[in-house]
Amino acid sequence: MHLLNASQLLISGTAGIGMILTQLTSLSFGQLFFLLNLPFYWLAWRTLGPVFTLRTFFSISLLAGLSELMRLFIYMDIDPVFSALLGGMLVGFGLILLFRHNASLGGLNILAVYLERRYGIHASKTTLTGDLLVLLLAVLVVDLSQLAYSLLAFVTLCSVVGRYHRPPEWARVSHQS
Repeated sequence: MHLLNASQLLISGTAGIGMILTQLTSLSFGQLFFLLNLPFYWLAWRTLGPVFTLRTFFSISLLAGLSELMRLFIYMDIDPVFSALLGGMLVGFGLILLFRHNASLGGLNILAVYLERRYGIHASKTTLTGDLLVLLLAVLVVDLSQLAYSLLAFVTLCSVVGRYHRPPEWARVSHQS
């Protein structure tokens, strides 16, 4: 996330909305990311269970905290293409690891895991839809070059998730019943 933030690029879901809101408020990304995810815990608890919810809360808290530390102590001047490609890949692989361990990074990812488990809709389709919605919202506050690089990050993230994410066997079986 810090790679993307350093180039002022966006990513999907509540993280992307948090990145947009950093330009409109005095709050940092870590603060916004943590706050934006609060309403999604109810959905996670009711539909995906307490273990998933607690792991997700830990993941969100860790990302928000590390984002705050990196913002304070690490300065990056990075090429936006490199930032988009590497940032999108790292976020994609991070999401896969979280999904495989019954967790997420909140917001859209909670919805993606729920839809995959309940209806068999691949998580990459949900994240791509969310990415497009974030891009539409970003048109109001982000210049076109940042949007183009952000789109590259979105496509990279979705490509990684689409290529390497496999729902657990029990999720595939429960959908077929």
